[in-house]
Amino acid sequence: MKVDPGAVEQHRAAAGREAVRCVVITLSDSRTESTDESGRYLREALVRAGHRLVGYRLIPDEPLALRAALDGFISAGAQAVLCTGGTGIGTRDQTIETLQPLWERLIPGFGELFRMLSFAQVGAAAMLSRAAAGVYMGAVVFALPGSTSAVELAWRQLIEPELRHLVHLIGPGTVRGGPGPADRSAGPDRS
Repeated sequence: MKVDPGAVEQHRAAAGREAVRCVVITLSDSRTESTDESGRYLREALVRAGHRLVGYRLIPDEPLALRAALDGFISAGAQAVLCTGGTGIGTRDQTIETLQPLWERLIPGFGELFRMLSFAQVGAAAMLSRAAAGVYMGAVVFALPGSTSAVELAWRQLIEPELRHLVHLIGPGTVRGGPGPADRSAGPDRS
């Protein structure tokens, strides 16, 4: 399949330059706000890129805490949630297991490209990352590793260039205007 680079640029241009309402959630049993380098990097990078940081939370690697934070932030109007931590294969790494049943649409290319880019940096250890992304309640949700270098890679190479475009593609309540995620139905009951 041949992709028309001009069409890609037209889609990006249609997304405009409006700020995306973003949230950063760090999942960690050991970090504090002062030692959360990955979360700090994301918060600063979002603001530098012209987005609106509308929330930040540092929570333990607990499914109920993540679900509550996600639901609260998205209901309040967040368009993008960047989670860092809990994507490895350790027994406390539960981010992916928490998000998978919630995602209404997966963005499989994100995880695939992240691991490909990681492989160039860390070799075969890239296969241990379960970084992923999907759409939940009208917001794009990224699950990133906890390491600052991995977060920087994901931000610079994948998220920053496409964030406005992704949010634009999700539909009403995004940078195009219209009702926010809090005004739309959350979809089927998932309790």
